[in-house]
Amino acid sequence: MSSTRSQSWLLNRRHMLRGLGVSLALPLLDCMVPLAGAAEAKPRVKRSAFFYLPNGVNTLDYQITKAGKDYDFSKSLAPLAKHRADITPISGLHHPHAVGQHHSCIDIWLTGAKIGPSERNTISADQLMAQTTAPHTRFSSIELSTEGGGIGVNVDGVRLPPQKNPSVIFRELFEESPGGATKQRSDFERRAGILDAVLDEAKSLGDKLGHADRGRLDQYLTSVREVEIRTQRANAWLDTPRPVIDSADKMKLDRNVSLDEFGEYLRTMYDLIVLAFRTDQSRVATFCTGYETNGPPIPELGIRVARHGLSHHNGNAQMMRDLTASDTFNIQQFAYFLDRLAEVQDADGPLLDSTMCLYGSGMAYGHGHGNANLPIVFAGGKGLGIRHGRHIDFNALGKPEGYAYQLDQPGKHYAICNRPVNSNARLSNLLLTMVHKMDVKAEQFGDSTGELSEIV
Repeated sequence: MSSTRSQSWLLNRRHMLRGLGVSLALPLLDCMVPLAGAAEAKPRVKRSAFFYLPNGVNTLDYQITKAGKDYDFSKSLAPLAKHRADITPISGLHHPHAVGQHHSCIDIWLTGAKIGPSERNTISADQLMAQTTAPHTRFSSIELSTEGGGIGVNVDGVRLPPQKNPSVIFRELFEESPGGATKQRSDFERRAGILDAVLDEAKSLGDKLGHADRGRLDQYLTSVREVEIRTQRANAWLDTPRPVIDSADKMKLDRNVSLDEFGEYLRTMYDLIVLAFRTDQSRVATFCTGYETNGPPIPELGIRVARHGLSHHNGNAQMMRDLTASDTFNIQQFAYFLDRLAEVQDADGPLLDSTMCLYGSGMAYGHGHGNANLPIVFAGGKGLGIRHGRHIDFNALGKPEGYAYQLDQPGKHYAICNRPVNSNARLSNLLLTMVHKMDVKAEQFGDSTGELSEIV
């Protein structure tokens, strides 16, 4: 049946249905999108999400050994088999500046920066994207974490604070503050006055400080300015109603979930990101599923030891089995997120086609703090020009004769998790490719040498 839609039927993207005293935000409908070729046609909505798994994996059970399209899923990655056409497992990537740096790997996972006593971190890929997407959404980005810090880093190298309580996240995203817009605007104006006073006093103080103290003050002022920018953004959106969420979604997501129900907790956080993307509250999200010094255990599997402890298994067979079980469980929850993205549609098709997802860790072999041959899965984004369906193996690509994995000889395999086989296989090349797909104009990102041509 041919379409009879005309330009006169176009609805505003923020159109609200008003009736019976309720305002309900419509989802993105076909009639909100101009006809093909129309002068006012809007570009496709593009989204990105980043997920961090702490302390690496049991690489003996995680490693895929065959490159190309006909690869077999490893034990740990088996939950992703149904998404073969929409994912790309990648072996051999690393950050050159992270090799040998142990626990700093989480700090630079999304930056690729060289950091040290006299060198601060740089902006992360998600925040670079957020600079482009921020004008279109209420929230420039969403930072989530199970514990500790997040993985997003601002332009001055300061890590952005994440939120870990699902109920709080739901209310911040989807509920109006008590007192309505008038009270909020008054609060924002009062906060702006306080911030102005703080900035003025800090400027006068800066001239009296030494070099080290001035650097600390600059970092503090960066945080103050970010609060100022977020306050201004929130104020500008006050007159735009938040999307009204149906009762089933509210009941499912507006609740506290304990880490003792880790699977339920992860799925709830993933559902919150899907809902934020579906309602266009934000187009960029990060989720740190555990911090390097701990990482939640999984009581529902009978695993009471945190991931940090499991990763330092010292060859203990039971701990290695538990680490594999933990890896597989976490991958299974990520597969659930991909399921949800594939189910939810906008005017351009499944959200999975317009959302790039990077899942992985800044370590490969946690016991030795090895941070080469990083466990990386890249998913989604086919509508943005991403090609999937292969295992890209940079270990093999780095050798003329290919690379033969020796998983039956752990010592030899662990060696490639400590020192890269292919020095040109840089995670920053993947990050550069992703930021380009999000319309960020950048010639280089971190230690990148160019785009990852294998996926575009």
